[in-house]
Amino acid sequence: MLLRFTKMHGLGNDFMVLDLVSQHAHIQPKHAKQWGDRNTGIGFDQLLIVEAPTNPDVDFRYRIFNADGSEVEQCGNGARCFARFVLDKRLTVKKRIRVETKGGTIELDVRSDGQIGVDMGAPRLDPRAIPFQADAEALDYEVEVDGAKVRLAALSMGNPHAVLRVDDVDSAPVRELGPKLEHHPRFPQRVNVGFLQVLDRHQAKLRVWERGAGETRACGTGACAAAVAAIRQGWMESPLQLELPGGKLSIEWAGEGHPVMMTGPAVRVYEGQVRL
Repeated sequence: MLLRFTKMHGLGNDFMVLDLVSQHAHIQPKHAKQWGDRNTGIGFDQLLIVEAPTNPDVDFRYRIFNADGSEVEQCGNGARCFARFVLDKRLTVKKRIRVETKGGTIELDVRSDGQIGVDMGAPRLDPRAIPFQADAEALDYEVEVDGAKVRLAALSMGNPHAVLRVDDVDSAPVRELGPKLEHHPRFPQRVNVGFLQVLDRHQAKLRVWERGAGETRACGTGACAAAVAAIRQGWMESPLQLELPGGKLSIEWAGEGHPVMMTGPAVRVYEGQVRL
């Protein structure tokens, strides 16, 4: 059978989006891995699946598969693309959309200027909720990698994140240290790793090594996690603008117990069909 799909991106973080509300298919991890290959498939960072909700209080269910076939809890750039997709496909006429994800419920706000705001919910700081192996919650933690000590913040934005402050994001060891931390035994479900360069109280640069995808041009949940870590440790204050390789995201956070608000673009690239 042939399935219609849309290729989209949020700041260069790219997605294959499937509507399984009006189409019917059983998607498996092997399909994501096959389609995600940039040489022999469609090529993407994540596969986004739009489904009918299982909860009457939300509008849609949203599933996310990395290019390696692993299913993950949350994707901030994907959430913005999700909102643009369901409106463009006339699956809804709402401009405020509640979406059920594996990591919890999020709210999407499609604005008149084309930007899309996402209420990502409150960050989870308890190590058990990340999950991260630590004796108690702290602003940052010391982790040993290849005999060296690395200091990082750890938190969950519906998916696990580690955030390291660096002097120069361009020369940061993203491709060397990123995969070692992703698979570190203290993160039992692996982790996304952000490398943050603070420019001033409201601006920073960020690169992210994404769990199951490698370094991507942008990571929405990674930007949210980096903002929370920077605000908690007193390096920066809300609102923040984070510059990623693919572009800029605006982040607001009022402090512990409050939701993280992310605003940025979502772009449709092309429509296609794939044989299942």
